[in-house]
Amino acid sequence: MSTSPSLLIAGCGDVGTRLGLRLAAGGWTVHGLRRAVEKLPAAILPVAGDLQADACPPNWPAGELDYLVYCAAATEHDEAGYRGAYVEGLRRVLGWLAQHGQIPKRLLFVSSSGVYGQQTGEWVDESSLAEATGFSGRIMLEAEQLALHSASAASVVRLTGIYGPGRKWLLGQVQQGYKVASEPPLYGNRIHVDDAAGLLAFLLQADARGVVLDDCYIGVDDEPAPLHEVVAWLRGQLGVSHWAEQSSVRRAGSKRCSNARARALGWVPQYPSYREGYAAVLAAP
Repeated sequence: MSTSPSLLIAGCGDVGTRLGLRLAAGGWTVHGLRRAVEKLPAAILPVAGDLQADACPPNWPAGELDYLVYCAAATEHDEAGYRGAYVEGLRRVLGWLAQHGQIPKRLLFVSSSGVYGQQTGEWVDESSLAEATGFSGRIMLEAEQLALHSASAASVVRLTGIYGPGRKWLLGQVQQGYKVASEPPLYGNRIHVDDAAGLLAFLLQADARGVVLDDCYIGVDDEPAPLHEVVAWLRGQLGVSHWAEQSSVRRAGSKRCSNARARALGWVPQYPSYREGYAAVLAAP
């Protein structure tokens, strides 16, 4: 591409902003669509808009848009909230693109590993059956299909549990002394928020160089780990010695997600496991 690529990030929150800053630093023209555009850094061109409203944002980017990243987050965690954020929101953005005669070269749809229903610690990759039992995973699969059948070439990026600055739920649980069942081990999958943004940037830059992308990637670090192991490590780091009286924390599902496909393309996570990632979180002021 002779000129620097242009990108619209729809639902430009934490991950989207980190992605936008990376690409803007590389000379890309980055537009960020969100309701509260005053939260966007200066390097990202603001597009004030609501993915839940039918009206196209008045300052929709003019001219060609080379790429679209759709990374909305549901604010209401019921079925209607998920459908509004992921299916209807994406449908609106695709409609606004069509209204302006814009067909991005590629669409990245940020999805979730919640589309997988595996629960017994088995390894999961992009070719594994995605048969979510809950409404959130089923709706995400529906949104993925909408993306994959849009006018643009598309890839879905199934992110696992995002953690990092400001995302301290597990740290809070550990500090309260909560116990976690160790048998059977409850495998969890994580990706540091900077690695989530980094993977999206990596895929866009690869596409811009002419690399042929697959239609699906899992965003996860190198080391899915049992939750009790992560909690034990965090207890050591935080100096927590007491246990809460409440029963142990349980979570649904147990699977191990593989990042082999993204790694085969050349992506390397900055934080290969929870240890490096949480060490960085704990070291931050």
